Amino acid sequence: MSVAIVYGSTKGTTASVAEIIKNNFQEADLINIAKTTADKLNSYDGLIIGTSTYYDGQLQDDWEAFDKEALELNGKRVAFFGVGNQKRHSETFNDGIGILYELGVKKGAKIVGDKNPIDNYAFEASRAVVDSKFIGLIIDKEVECDLLKDSVTKWTNLIKNDFK
Repeated sequence: MSVAIVYGSTKGTTASVAEIIKNNFQEADLINIAKTTADKLNSYDGLIIGTSTYYDGQLQDDWEAFDKEALELNGKRVAFFGVGNQKRHSETFNDGIGILYELGVKKGAKIVGDKNPIDNYAFEASRAVVDSKFIGLIIDKEVECDLLKDSVTKWTNLIKNDFK
């Protein structure tokens, strides 16, 4: 199965998480959303999609500019990872990844790597929460800096079987 790790990153945090995922998932391609097309992404059997959240709960700029409607996700395995700050953006914590998750559901993606506990997080609202669980890997680098690599590695190892 061909898999791409696709990310949008403004300040480098999401890119760093994507690189950790790539180090643990060697067979996947690493793709910056600013440097690709929907046609290229449509050629993959599975996608691991990552973004941060900006402004008042909006997608990272490169994802915002990308032609998301051209993505063909029906039946495709898709996992999500998001980077946010629960203290500074408590009302929109990781909404960016929630927006992409909603698109994936609408387009018929087979979501994997979801149903992650929200324990140990303190925020008011998030589009990245469905049925009281996170819809993918959620990272707050400022709070979890010591656990970042371990958290990403653990989640990546959990989803590998979903992409076989």
